[in-house]
Amino acid sequence: MKLTDKVAVVTGATQGIGLACAQRLIAEGAKVMLVDIKPEGADAAAALGEQARFFAADVSQKADVDAMVAATLAAFGRIDILINNAGVTHAANFLDVCEEDFDRVMRINLKSMFLCGQAVARVMARQLSGSIINMSSVNAELAIPNQVPYVVSKGAINQLTKVMSLNLIEYGIRVNGIGPGTILTELAKKAVMSSPESRNTILSRTPMGRCGEPEEVASIAAFLASDDASYMTGQTLYVDGGRLALNYTVPVK
Repeated sequence: MKLTDKVAVVTGATQGIGLACAQRLIAEGAKVMLVDIKPEGADAAAALGEQARFFAADVSQKADVDAMVAATLAAFGRIDILINNAGVTHAANFLDVCEEDFDRVMRINLKSMFLCGQAVARVMARQLSGSIINMSSVNAELAIPNQVPYVVSKGAINQLTKVMSLNLIEYGIRVNGIGPGTILTELAKKAVMSSPESRNTILSRTPMGRCGEPEEVASIAAFLASDDASYMTGQTLYVDGGRLALNYTVPVK
């Protein structure tokens, strides 16, 4: 197991990609603090056994982030891995996006990664080691017309990953990102696979001809968290079935 005796914090951890990441890290030997704003996340953590704990927090708020870090240190004594995964979307055309929704998405998607990254990096800096993974998206490079704040936040996350990586090299901390394409979380299944039309729209721009699974993103997270990625920092790896390489649509079976 590649992560034996490591301690990880995963935000947005009670479903989808976050939960898959927590499960994979535990399978690799890590102890994991699952963090989510939903208190029912305690059940998800309990199902993962003795290596898991749960902390309810709004990671866009500094006080909650500081409390989360303190709780993790109290439970496990150190922090070796952070997966910044909390995020939301908001659908509206550019002329219709209100300030409150723009600010909310930026606060949850981007500010939370700054707050969690800074608080955890201060712990890692004392240890002179650590791996931080920021969950980006193919929409950091591409754009969906009615996902204005989401697209902006993901582009900013890529730059945050780069600047964090350069600042934290001297402390032995690596910072990388993951940019998923369409991944079959429960939300995606309802949103994009609910009709043949929406399914074909997604698959027509995915050369592999299928959507990804949360476990496939979690595999990349486990790699980046491990010593197998010891010479990688400042990178964003895209898990997208070939989507970013495509400049035309493909036929769907």
